[in-house]
Amino acid sequence: MGRDGYVVPADPVAGATIANANATVKKKNQSARSWIVIDCSGEGTILDVDKYAIMHRVHIHARDLRILDPLLSYPSAILGRDKAIVLNLEHIKAIITAEEVLLRDPSDENVIPVVEELQRRLPPVNAIRQGQGDGMYPGGQNDIDAEEDESPFEFRALEVALEAICSFLAARTTELETAAYPALDELTSKISSRNLDRVRKLKSAMTRLTARVQKVRDELEQLLDDDDDMADLYLSRKLAGMSSPVSASGAANWFPASPTIGSKISRASRASVATVREDENDVEDLEMLLEAYFMQIDGTLNKLTTLREYIDDTEDYINIQLDNHRNQLIQLELFLSSGTVCLSIYSLVAGIFGMNIPYTWNNDHGYMFKWVVIVSGGFCAFLFLLIVSYARYKGLVGS
Repeated sequence: MGRDGYVVPADPVAGATIANANATVKKKNQSARSWIVIDCSGEGTILDVDKYAIMHRVHIHARDLRILDPLLSYPSAILGRDKAIVLNLEHIKAIITAEEVLLRDPSDENVIPVVEELQRRLPPVNAIRQGQGDGMYPGGQNDIDAEEDESPFEFRALEVALEAICSFLAARTTELETAAYPALDELTSKISSRNLDRVRKLKSAMTRLTARVQKVRDELEQLLDDDDDMADLYLSRKLAGMSSPVSASGAANWFPASPTIGSKISRASRASVATVREDENDVEDLEMLLEAYFMQIDGTLNKLTTLREYIDDTEDYINIQLDNHRNQLIQLELFLSSGTVCLSIYSLVAGIFGMNIPYTWNNDHGYMFKWVVIVSGGFCAFLFLLIVSYARYKGLVGS
C-alpha cells in the first residue's frame, strides 16, 4: 500500500525467488524425514515419519538418532545398541535391527545403489532358491549359498554397507589418482600458474578424501580392538538369548520336590549359561568380516598416502628447480655488479682527465690519449677477470 492509498504490485522476480527458497527448504525437510525400511525378504517401504516414531520403532535414544542427522556433521561411527546397530558411514546413514534395515534419504543418488544391493542380498538364499527353482544351481553352489545363508541378517546388511562405502571411497581415490598423476607430471615439465593452481586444488581434494578414509578406517580398527563392541553387534544372538526357555526360576520350583532332579536341572542351567557366555564371547565371524573390509579401506588409505608422497616429492623437485633459478639469478647479479665496479673505475679515469684544470703537460701530448684508454680498459678487464676467478675459487659461481 503506497502513501496515497494505491496498491503497490509485488515484484514477480522476488516472489519467485522466495517461492523457490521455500520449496528448497521444504524439500530438504522432507528428505531429512524420509526413510526406507527393507525387511528380511528384501521388500522396501518408504516411511515419512519424525524422529520420535523412528526412536520408538527401533528402541534407540535421541543422541544415537542425532548421529544420523544429515544437517549435523558427525564422524563415521558403527554403534551397537541393545536391539539395533547405528551406522553412520559418509552418505550411508542406517539403523540395522535383527529383522529390518532403516536407511535414511533413499532418493539420494549415492544411496540408491545401496538400497538396490540390500534388496538383492538381504533375502535368505533358501527363499531365492525356491523362487528360481530347485534345479537352477549345481550342488557346489548350493553348499556355498547354504554357508552364506548361515550369517545373521544384521551381518548381511552390515556387509552391504561396508562394501558400498569401501567401494565408494576406492572409486573416489581412483578418480583422484587419474587426475593427479598427469597434473603433477605436467607441473614438473612446466611450472606455470595454471598448473600450480590445478595441483593445489587436487591436493586439497586429496586432503579431504584422506580424512574421510581415515575416519572409516579408525572406526573399523577401534571396533576390531574391542571384543565387547563386536559382541554388541550380534543382535540375533541377543534376541535368541532373551527368548531362551531355560530360566533359573523354573529350575528353583523343582528343588523342594526332587533334589536329584533339581540338581540335574541346576547343572544343565549352569552349562546352558556357560554355553551362552561362550557364544557371546565368540566374535570370530564378525571379526573376519570387519578385517576383510579393514584391509580394503587400509589399501585405499595406502594409495592416498602414496599419492601424498608423490606430491611431496614433486614439491621438493619444484623447490629445487626454483632454488637453482634463484642461484643463477644471483650469479648474474654478481657478474653485473663486478662489471659495474670495473666500469666505474674506467669512468673515474675519464672523469679525472676531463677536469677543466689548466696544467702544462696537457700541451703537445695528444698521443697520450690512446695509452690512457688502453691502459684503463686493460686494467678494468683484468680487475673483472680477477673478481670472477676469485668467486669461482670460493665456489660462489659455477664453473
